[in-house]
Order: sequence, then C-alpha cells, then structure tokens
Amino acid sequence: MGKGSKPPQKQEHQPGKESQMSPKPESKVRQYKAADKLKDKIAIITGGDSGIGKAAAIAFAKEGADCIIVYLNEHKDAEETKKLIEETGRKAITIAGDVGESSFCKKVVKQTVDQFGRIDILVNNAAEQHLREKLSDITDESLLRVFKTNIFAHFYMIREAIEYMHPGSVIINTTSITAYQGHPALIDYAATKGAIVSLTRSLAATLGPDIRVNAVAPGPIWTPLIPASFTEDKVESFGSNTIMGRPGEPDELAPCYVFLASEDSSYMTGQVLHPNGGRIINT
Repeated sequence: MGKGSKPPQKQEHQPGKESQMSPKPESKVRQYKAADKLKDKIAIITGGDSGIGKAAAIAFAKEGADCIIVYLNEHKDAEETKKLIEETGRKAITIAGDVGESSFCKKVVKQTVDQFGRIDILVNNAAEQHLREKLSDITDESLLRVFKTNIFAHFYMIREAIEYMHPGSVIINTTSITAYQGHPALIDYAATKGAIVSLTRSLAATLGPDIRVNAVAPGPIWTPLIPASFTEDKVESFGSNTIMGRPGEPDELAPCYVFLASEDSSYMTGQVLHPNGGRIINT
C-alpha cells in the first residue's frame, strides 16, 4: 500500500457499517480536551451512528451536551456510539429511521422535545452517494433517493426543529468538497452538496441573528460511506491526492463541529469550514 492508503475493501449497502471496516475510523476523539463549551445543551445529530457524525456527537458529549443519535439501520454502530456518549456522563438516545421521510423527521423532533423540552443544536449530517460513470446511469428513482437523503432531509429536520430552537441555538450542515470541485462520477451527490451550501447561506439570512447556521465541507474522510461507495482500488488510494497524502479521520473534523456549535463562533453565520487535507477551494 502507498502512503496514506487503506486496505482494499468493499461494502454492498449504503450508508455502510463502521463495524465492518478495516481499519475502523478514528472517531472516538480520545485525545480531545473538553472545556464545558456545550454544558447541558441538547443536540440532534443525523448520521450520528458512525464516522463524522459519531465523532461530532462524542465531542459534543465531552463538552457537556446530551445527544440524540439519528441513523438508518446500523444498529451495532449506533449502540457503540450511545455507549461512548454515556461513558462521558451524558445522556444519549438512538432513533432509527429514514431522514428522507418527513414523517420520520417529525418523529425525531417530537421524541427529542418530549424528553428534553428543547433543541439547542441540530447537525444535519446523514448522506448517501453512488458512483455513476455516465449521466444516463442516474435513474429517476436513484436521483430522488439521493436528493431525499442529502437535501430534503435537511429541510424536513430544520422545518420541524426551529419551532423548538431559541435564540442562541445553532444549525450545522455537512456539505462536501464536491460542492466546490464537482465530481465526474458523483454528479447527483455533488448537486445535493451544492444545494446544502446555498441552503446554509439562505437560512443564515432568514434565521439570523437568533439562530446561527453554518456548514462543514469535508474532503476525503475515512468513513463507512467510502467502502460502501467506491471500488476496492479506489478505496486503496482514497485521499492520497491531498497535501496530507492520506484521508482524514472523523476525529480530525469533530473540533469543527464543536467550534460551530459553541460560542467560540458567535460572530459566524452562513459560513463553511473546509477540513480537506489542503485542497484550495474558491468559496
């Protein structure tokens, strides 16, 4: 294997399972030094069972937040994340379902408010992607599926959650480097990620100054979505074309989410952070 590469591997189902990866992503934020920046906050994290969402949730818990972990059907991954959150002394709830359905998003918000009474932080992080070599390979059904998971779900979650978010609350959306650079085999995915950037900027203007809305645009990060999306040879070279020469780990993104969730970023809204291994992005 070359510098920064991962062993070739493939998973057959989206969004992928962390428990089946080798090596597993570094998402337990073991080295993270907390400072009570999110003391007693209530945070919903979609796609929180593994990868970036998992790392952000654990960092939030270390900073004092109770977390609602929303995921599709990766029950083993979700239970591990719940356990790690509870080991910090904070509460964790896991809710399984499809964020691409508005009724499920409504259920998530209702269950959160019924238990905690409010929502302080909403992280829209769930996503899926599928390699399509030609534009004609993108069927009507697959196009709708990707848009429902990646952008409709943001609308659904935000629409329901803002009714219970007070001044000082925050929304953090996960976009992608593909929103800025494009991708020849992820055209529909890149389109949804571009939509998330525009949604972030528009919502910041709509909800500000009471609710801040920002985003994170990861580059190549080692998460279950990678072996669930790419061929084995692509997995093996994943991230090697960055300045760092390797894919990033979810641990390395968690501080971005803490920063945007906390008062450290109190003068930021409508902005995007770019943890991407050194790619130059024209924003």
